[in-house]
Amino acid sequence: MTFFISLFVLLMQFLWKYIDDLVGKGLEWYVIAELLLYTSATLVPLALPLAILVSSIMTFGNMAENYEIVAAKSAGISLRRLMTPLVLVAVLICLLAFYFSNTILPFTNLKMGSLLYDVRQQKPALSIKEGVFYNGIDNYSIKVGKKDPDGQTLYNVMIYDHTRGLGNTNVIIAEKGKMAMSDDEKYLLVNLQNGHNYEEQNKYIGRANTHPLTRSSFKSDLIRFDLSSFKLSRTNEDLFKDNYQMLNLGQLNHAIDSFNMRVSLRKREFMFNMKPYFSFMRDSAGTKVLAAKDTEGVNALLEIPPDEQPLVIDNALNQSRSVKSYYFSLLDELEGKQRTITRFKVEWHRKLTLSFACFVLFLIGAPLGAIIRKGGLGLPVVISICFFLIFHVLSISGEKLAKDGALPPLNGMWMATAILLPVGIFLSYKATRDSALFDRDSYINLIKKIIKRVRL
Repeated sequence: MTFFISLFVLLMQFLWKYIDDLVGKGLEWYVIAELLLYTSATLVPLALPLAILVSSIMTFGNMAENYEIVAAKSAGISLRRLMTPLVLVAVLICLLAFYFSNTILPFTNLKMGSLLYDVRQQKPALSIKEGVFYNGIDNYSIKVGKKDPDGQTLYNVMIYDHTRGLGNTNVIIAEKGKMAMSDDEKYLLVNLQNGHNYEEQNKYIGRANTHPLTRSSFKSDLIRFDLSSFKLSRTNEDLFKDNYQMLNLGQLNHAIDSFNMRVSLRKREFMFNMKPYFSFMRDSAGTKVLAAKDTEGVNALLEIPPDEQPLVIDNALNQSRSVKSYYFSLLDELEGKQRTITRFKVEWHRKLTLSFACFVLFLIGAPLGAIIRKGGLGLPVVISICFFLIFHVLSISGEKLAKDGALPPLNGMWMATAILLPVGIFLSYKATRDSALFDRDSYINLIKKIIKRVRL
């Protein structure tokens, strides 16, 4: 129950984020349903840890509130023994979460990413309003003075035809018109009545450029607009499949190795291309550095005739600028490849942190519910949201630091888990010791004792 509630809340957040890209485009219901289905699958990494945290707090909170834990302890069953079956269930959920993130999640990311891209590129549905130029149909600009309530009968119609790409050289004006869709819904048919067609032509007579204007009148004229651009066209999914979010662990390892080989190859090419100009030496720290190959250059320059020295100096400066430009372009290329490698490593660790986060949050929620001794959807949900926000903020911060290069991907992606794991162990210890960690009376008594000692 808590899993589907969490998934529904996160799905509503997705809808509010992309509501402008979905509404008003005439999308079929099954397209939106397919998008929501794939989006729900991509939201599992967020919904599952939150659901485990909330459900574990509610379960042990209900047991503690109804004194079931007290009854179990009086029968010689400790809290640790009560938690053992649920620990096994949590471990099973962690394994299933890893399988999901490594096998199913890349597929759903690919489907959702490609479909969302196509939906966002989709044109809005045909909507011609009164007194406003409508430019949604390719190569046409349409203005309607008035529309009947039936939405089909038009008055004072003005159409600019830009199919020739010559600007506003062809204009159609009609007193009345009626529009309808073709049987296959591929064309918009507009039957105009009592109108005129003004067309400006570019003709060359000798050397003079003239623009004769042709005017024609009609009682009835049928114009057909192509609406193929309003249909949802699907992009080839192969364009998205190499993204790091669409790969499993094996594919991520292969991609990381490939990028590392490219970086090593580019470095070897750089050293080979620099050999005619520089030599590679090791400094006192053992790091390879560039050193000038010809240290006698100044003395050799003095032996050149004075009239040839400026030419030699210009050639040397141009050569130095070329080497400098090559070096900085290579540096930018290697930095870009390193950022890509970091993103692949971040995604690699994400598949492991998801499954382990489920266990850590269970380790926090179960003893926390036994300590607060409250069940239901009140206080447990509030505490769960607080802990989940802490976990989510730490996860996002660690991922951002890893992608920016401030932390290694290992440290950044496991930062939230490393911080919350001791908290879970501490809460488990307090719960097994019957600690009054959230008992208000115990803190009030402690403050009274401190005040009494200070007065003495």
